[in-house]
Amino acid sequence: MHPQHVAVAASLLSDSSRSIMLTYMLDGRYHTSGELARAAGITPQTASFHLKKLEEAGFLDQTKQGRHRYYGLKDPAIAQIIESLLTITPAVPVSSFKQAAEDQAIRYARTCYDHLAGSLGIRVAKALVDSGYVIQDHDQYVLTTKGETFFTSFDINLETTRRKKRSFCHCCLDWSERKHHLAGALGHAMLERFLELDWLRKKSDSRALLLTEEGKYGFAEVFGLDFSDVHKTHDNKVYLR
Repeated sequence: MHPQHVAVAASLLSDSSRSIMLTYMLDGRYHTSGELARAAGITPQTASFHLKKLEEAGFLDQTKQGRHRYYGLKDPAIAQIIESLLTITPAVPVSSFKQAAEDQAIRYARTCYDHLAGSLGIRVAKALVDSGYVIQDHDQYVLTTKGETFFTSFDINLETTRRKKRSFCHCCLDWSERKHHLAGALGHAMLERFLELDWLRKKSDSRALLLTEEGKYGFAEVFGLDFSDVHKTHDNKVYLR
């Protein structure tokens, strides 16, 4: 890549509205320009202008359904770059209880494009290493024979997962924890399994993932995680104290 191309990419990310929209798309979903405009606090016309530039630069993918156009991150590598940049981004001051609750939920468990991140993601990755299912080798996780048996018993089809045209199992630096969580095709397969088991639930308006009561028992039994540091609120959602 020519240095000039790096400068172009950096200039696109330097705009606050574009950065907000890209971060919003880290939930792995596709969003309308209207939804992204509201997230960034800009007009739909301005959002469309920014989205066109991001799409032309190869950051975004677009799909149409009826009269609506939906935008999402084009590649998991884009999501990893954005997540990595968040590790050096100054924290935004929290000025309300709603903001504080959302920040707490995001830091505890969230989607990083299509895999689990946050404190819970770090703990799951550590449990996999401690159990000898994976070995961390620099920026990659290496699946062991013991790990093959574990993931197969956890109803993850490793043959299908390995055929994905992407990294199989790599380390992703978590911006809130400054430690690595599990990404790649295997990380995606794990998150899908957690959602299927109803251990985690997606929020419609956030990257935060909600830990269910079933999840507390499941993660404790399968991964040996301790949830004595969580409590359930009146709205039946589980947050870190």
